[in-house]
Amino acid sequence: MNSELSSLQVKDIGEQGLLERLQRFCPPEIIGDDAAVLLTAPEKSLVVTTDMLIDGVHFSNVTTSPEDAGWRAVAANLSDLAAMGANPIGITVGLGLPGEVRVSWVERLYQGMTECLHQYNASIVGGDIVRSPIITLAITAFGQATPNLIIRRSAATVGQAIVVTGIHGASRAGLELLLHPELGQNLNPEEKQSLIKAHQRPNPRLDVLPILWKTLSYKCPIAVAGMDSSDGLADAVVQICRASGVGAILESRQIPLATAFDHWLTKEEALEYALYGGEDFELVLCLPKEPASDLVQKLGQGAAIVGTITPGSTVILHDEHDKFPDKVLSLSQGFQHFCY
Repeated sequence: MNSELSSLQVKDIGEQGLLERLQRFCPPEIIGDDAAVLLTAPEKSLVVTTDMLIDGVHFSNVTTSPEDAGWRAVAANLSDLAAMGANPIGITVGLGLPGEVRVSWVERLYQGMTECLHQYNASIVGGDIVRSPIITLAITAFGQATPNLIIRRSAATVGQAIVVTGIHGASRAGLELLLHPELGQNLNPEEKQSLIKAHQRPNPRLDVLPILWKTLSYKCPIAVAGMDSSDGLADAVVQICRASGVGAILESRQIPLATAFDHWLTKEEALEYALYGGEDFELVLCLPKEPASDLVQKLGQGAAIVGTITPGSTVILHDEHDKFPDKVLSLSQGFQHFCY
């Protein structure tokens, strides 16, 4: 890209000029009208989710390239679909931009979005662009699911096992390394890069769904409860318990952590990252113990049973070796918008 093109700003080409450039990221047979028309399979439910990201709150040029920002924005929405048991169809993108933003930055943002989408045979199918004093990205994702296989937060029952589909805390660790390069001196380059990649290029766990349904054999009348851990593992478990009217015990030593933490963070720090760091985009699922064990074995790679659904309404972090006292987990301990 020559210097003239790379310095081109949004205000230089206007809304229509920018839309013309961005249309190449969308299927030509879908865009061009006032709304997109998406065909879904018979006997399927349409699942819709929206996520908004703001420059300086959810992404920053200090920690993410435009491509990574686009990838992460899509991954967050696809993770919500996975948490509902839905497979993606497409997304629409609402983009607010200052006129001084370089066109090349916007194109790179869309490149990252399409790279993530193409892994799951989904596309950008429309959207809107407006002038804004700050970069704002609002994505609406559309998915489809079989009605009796939809995962809901409110379906957890006493005695069920709590499964996580992978390690937690890696994204938070990667962010810390990007913000503070002097940290992690005991980590080798591969460990550092792995943690940074976990933050910049997370993978929504859509791959879990076919394994989950196969484990349950489709015929088993088990309602699976769950959500993703985008706001942290503690948040996910508390939200599920609140929606289901139950409590839970989490075993601190069963929570899967990155091996790199062993020679970098204390146990308390590692657990803090896992419980409240957020943006790991793993799934937290509640189902009976036997299929839960089968699912963990099939998933491998950090999947684990981390606790049990209990009567009551309290969510407790427990240390089976009694080195640390029980701790009550709540939503107020994690990140909350409008709390400063």
